[in-house]
Amino acid sequence: MLLALEGIAGAGKSTLRDQLLATAHAEGIPLSHIGQCSWLSHSATRTLIRLRAGHGGDEQEAIEAATQDLALHSRFNIAVALTEGPVLADRFTLSTACLLALLHQQPVDAYVERLAEQTQARPQLTVLLTTEPDICHTRITRRATERRFTEHPEAAARLADLYNEAADAWTKATGLPVLKHPCMTHADLEALVDACMEDLRSAGSPKNRKRADEPAPDASRSLGP
Repeated sequence: MLLALEGIAGAGKSTLRDQLLATAHAEGIPLSHIGQCSWLSHSATRTLIRLRAGHGGDEQEAIEAATQDLALHSRFNIAVALTEGPVLADRFTLSTACLLALLHQQPVDAYVERLAEQTQARPQLTVLLTTEPDICHTRITRRATERRFTEHPEAAARLADLYNEAADAWTKATGLPVLKHPCMTHADLEALVDACMEDLRSAGSPKNRKRADEPAPDASRSLGP
């Protein structure tokens, strides 16, 4: 199973990732962690680094770099890791699509659809942390690291909207579920861990395993009211 965590900086992805890894390992589930990009193509890497620094450049070049990197990531990193057990991606396809949409000021749907064409890189479950941007900003200001352009309040607020749009576009394009929930309290964290662990345990049963490109029967999921 491939599980992706998405959301703006400060939403709680790292906290959820660490808790999922600890819980899974405690239960004997060999969950591993992988990053957003492969960095296996020099040309794609140069373009992606510029994008992450806030330089949009040529839109077509950016799209090609993103799709090439995702294809390489799927083939040489994710596929190999999946032979050992389930894989957790901290940021993945939706993050890339939202970055492209933010920089090029275009609807996010087309970017999602293009990246979704890499069927072997489709997470069986995507978790979108919908923590309020103001709360995320407060968390970020406590960090010692330098602020990225996506972490400034205006960009973060726009990204939060783009993530919601991208999640809907992802489900429409793939039929795969996106679980939307904030991560603001310990109760939120526990609920998210429980929901993810339920899927991870189910994925360990041969009769319940799904191909990455097989649509889920119910793509609409939520926790609580």
